[in-house]
Amino acid sequence: MKSFILLLTILFLGEIGQAQEKQNIIDTLYASQLKPFGRTLLNKQQELELISSAVHFGFKFEGDQCTIFASVKDQGAHNYIQYELDGVYQKRIRINGNLKEPIVIKTSGKGEHTVWIYKATEAHTGPIIISKIVASHVKAESVIKAPLIEFIGNSITCGAASDTSEVACGKGEYQDQHNAYMAYGPRVARALGVNYIMSSVSGIGIYRTWNMEGLSMPQVYENIDFQLNNPVKWNFKTYTPQIVSIALGTNDLSNGDGKSPRKPFDEKIFTDNFVNFIKLVKQKYPKARIALLSSPMISGTSREVLQKCLLTIKSKVNNLYPNDKSVETFFFPLMQAHGCTGHPSVADHLILAEQLKPFYQKLLKN
Repeated sequence: MKSFILLLTILFLGEIGQAQEKQNIIDTLYASQLKPFGRTLLNKQQELELISSAVHFGFKFEGDQCTIFASVKDQGAHNYIQYELDGVYQKRIRINGNLKEPIVIKTSGKGEHTVWIYKATEAHTGPIIISKIVASHVKAESVIKAPLIEFIGNSITCGAASDTSEVACGKGEYQDQHNAYMAYGPRVARALGVNYIMSSVSGIGIYRTWNMEGLSMPQVYENIDFQLNNPVKWNFKTYTPQIVSIALGTNDLSNGDGKSPRKPFDEKIFTDNFVNFIKLVKQKYPKARIALLSSPMISGTSREVLQKCLLTIKSKVNNLYPNDKSVETFFFPLMQAHGCTGHPSVADHLILAEQLKPFYQKLLKN
């Protein structure tokens, strides 16, 4: 009898030990424990909503795989994340609204690995919701301590219409060709070893959109998701950029879609609105250096008009803030873009990043 009880005890303790060992092997990192960089929201369910283009978070784990529980709000919609594994970019991953299974990322070895997850699409595509990460000895990572550049802009800044590796131009939906990770902003930031956040909306301008007179960046910049009527505001105290890079004007100068009525481009409205927007940015980030970028997609007279306006804006802001560091301008060389609908491709964005690198290097030194 005593031998039987002893056997049962050994078996019971063995099961406890196996259970404890299993608990040690499989760990869970909840959304509230992540350290995201970019515009995000921790919702009522304590899930992390990835909002802005290229918003990212990282984690370490041990073993040959990790599991990401991700979703989108609309059951009929889809969105994209993309990721780095051990410092090497991998690919985009499509997240369907009816996704039933979590995302599994597999590795080639059983040691320690680092994953960085990025939102491939822009805020207007809708949030990607992260609830948890499951892996062995998983722990959240922080971005490196480094200067920060905020990139404000339009579809070019988003990396929209740039990636046709999976869905050809003219096929699928607008977000199917987004690749924020490969856009010029994140690429030049990685090349310089600095951090970045993206505040960009396709089709938007400083006083109108590409085909309508309404909706402008100044109207939506303070809203967390860049949507016009969202009462939830972004907390600008979250980050302190050293440089705020503004690339707007392509859509203000657009000829439109030929359907909606469109007045001729108004230089005074454009200039006045741009100066007022820079005033708003300076309220949020009093010490940030302001950089104004032209457009690589505009040619001819429109190109000359935009560059002239940017120089006027620079002069006006410098006169308004004589004690601040000067606003600086960068004029892109004209580019024959190879992406969809006349946008830069992934390869084109590398060229733009290389053109911009010395410009930002100089600003960071000064």
